[in-house]
Amino acid sequence: MREEALLRAFEETGALRRGHFELSSGLHSDVYFQAAILLQHPDRAEVVGRALARLLKPLEPDVVVGPALGGIIVGWEVARALGVRGLFTERKDGQMLLRRSFEMKPGERAVVIEDVLTTGKSIRETAETLRAAGAEVVGIGAIVDRSGGAIEFGIPLHVLLSLPVGSWEPSKCPECAHGTPVEKPGSRAQAAVG
Repeated sequence: MREEALLRAFEETGALRRGHFELSSGLHSDVYFQAAILLQHPDRAEVVGRALARLLKPLEPDVVVGPALGGIIVGWEVARALGVRGLFTERKDGQMLLRRSFEMKPGERAVVIEDVLTTGKSIRETAETLRAAGAEVVGIGAIVDRSGGAIEFGIPLHVLLSLPVGSWEPSKCPECAHGTPVEKPGSRAQAAVG
């Protein structure tokens, strides 16, 4: 899948938004990728999953794991395309965990899948959880890398769309300086409510 086609799909589905947003990381931005809006269309989710699976297949993963909530749908589609198990991690009391009786086998080769990469916090926490459970984390995949390739994980990172999108600490946010109301569409804020 070409970057232009993916960006167009985000725009056509209304999954690319402009305004003033507080990201799950706590940073502010004037651009928000709401991947769930894109992935609600099974045909598009399948295309995205297959495209990521093609990039990750050479890593020979045994299992695909996505952090909840953003990594669940795309992780499932990648797992389906690769013909391997698809799991997800969840936060409980602020800690990323394997729950629902999900287990890793010792030495199992895992890839972590995320919808949108901003700071890499959920990816790092998921990778640490998998390693602690005995897995070998061999790579990372994401639909969008908002850092434009600025974040390093020490293992292969494969993304479908990489572009530097501005994000700021609230005290340095130009939208805050202009008094623009902030929206909090991120999954961490929603997960904390439920």
